[in-house]
Amino acid sequence: MRPKILTKHSELEEIIVKSNYCSLAMVDGDKPYVLPFNFGFDNEMIYLHSDPKGKKIDILEKNPNVCLNFTTDTELFFRDEHVACSYGMKYKSVVVYGEVEFIEDYDEKVKAMNVIMKQYTKKEFSYNAPAIRNVKVFKVIIKEMTGKAYGDFN
Repeated sequence: MRPKILTKHSELEEIIVKSNYCSLAMVDGDKPYVLPFNFGFDNEMIYLHSDPKGKKIDILEKNPNVCLNFTTDTELFFRDEHVACSYGMKYKSVVVYGEVEFIEDYDEKVKAMNVIMKQYTKKEFSYNAPAIRNVKVFKVIIKEMTGKAYGDFN
C-alpha cells in the first residue's frame, strides 16, 4: 500500500480542522527547532499564540519561515501480528509552508484568539485587556499546503 496524495483543498482543510494540535518547525540558524502548538484555522490563515518572550519568538523574529504539520486518524494496524514488518500506521496529514506575521493590533489579537478558541470550544470569549496585551499572537500566511493519507479509511 502506498500513501495517497491529497489534492483537494477541502480534504486538506478537513484534516487541519480535525487536528488537536500542530507541530511548528522553525529555523534557528542552521538547526531546526520544533514545538507543539494549539492553533486556530480560519480564512486560509493559521493563528498561534504564546508567551511574548522566549526562544521561539527570538527565532521567528530573525526568520519568519516555518513549516507546520497536522496529523489525524492515526491507528496502528498489522497484516500478521507475529511479523514486525507487517505493522504500519494509518494517518492523514497536512504539511504547510508559510511565513509568520506577528499581530500587534489589540482588536486583531482578540479576533485571532477567538479563532483559536473556536477550534477547540466552538465558542467566542471576551478577554481582559492585560491578557491580550501580555500574549504574543501571530499568524502563518500559507505559501504551500500538501497532504497525504495512508491506510484504508472506508
